[in-house]
Amino acid sequence: MTATLPASTTTDGPCSARLLTRSEDGERLRALLWAPGPGWRMISSAVLGGGIGERGWVLNAQVAHGYRRTDPDRHLAELAAGAGLEGPGVGLMTAADVSRHGRAEDGGAEAVATAGISVRGWAASPAEGTAVPGQPGTINIVTALPVALSDAALVNAVATATEAKVQALLDAGHDCSGTPTDAVCVAARVPVPGEEVHAFAGPRSLWGARLARAVHRAVRAAVPAA
Repeated sequence: MTATLPASTTTDGPCSARLLTRSEDGERLRALLWAPGPGWRMISSAVLGGGIGERGWVLNAQVAHGYRRTDPDRHLAELAAGAGLEGPGVGLMTAADVSRHGRAEDGGAEAVATAGISVRGWAASPAEGTAVPGQPGTINIVTALPVALSDAALVNAVATATEAKVQALLDAGHDCSGTPTDAVCVAARVPVPGEEVHAFAGPRSLWGARLARAVHRAVRAAVPAA
C-alpha cells in the first residue's frame, strides 16, 4: 500500500486521516488512515481490533465489490503492515470509495464517515428472507473526542453515533436505518491522573451532543441524497 503522505503519527483527530492507495487483483483501491499513536482508547465493532482497548491507528480500507475472502481480519492486518503500522489498531472494511468520505467537527468532537448504501434496510426486519451474505461494511464511522470516557460512556457513545447515523439517513431521504454490516469506532483519550473521566456520552450530554452533531454531518456528507 502506498501513502500519498508518509504514514507518520499525529495527535490530530480522524478528520486529518490520510488517503492511501494500492493495487489489488488488478484494481486501484484506497484506504483512509488515522494514526494518532499512543494515548487513545477506542471502542469498535471492527473485524480487526474490535472491543475496547488502547489503539494507535484506524485503517478504513476499500475492497472490491464481490469481495470473497473469508479472513478479513488477516487481510486488514496485512494491509496495516504494508502501510508501516505497528502495535494494536482498528481495521474496517467497505466496498465504498473511501475517497468520497464525509468529515465534520463540532466543539472538538470529530467524525469521518464512508458510505455505500446499495444494500440497506431496517434493523428490525421480518425474520423471513433477512439473511444477507457476509459483505464488507458499507457505512463506516470513525469519531474521536479529546477527553477521557469511562467504559460505560464509550458504549453510550457508540449508541449516540448510531442514532446520529440513522437521523442522517432519514434526513437524506433514505427509508432505512443502515446496512447489514455497518461498523463504528469511537476514540477517546486515555485517562490522565487529575483530569476528569466523563461518565456520560448520550446525545444530551456535553460531549455526546457534540459527537452526535459531528457524526450526523459526516454521514450526511458521505451519503447521496435519495
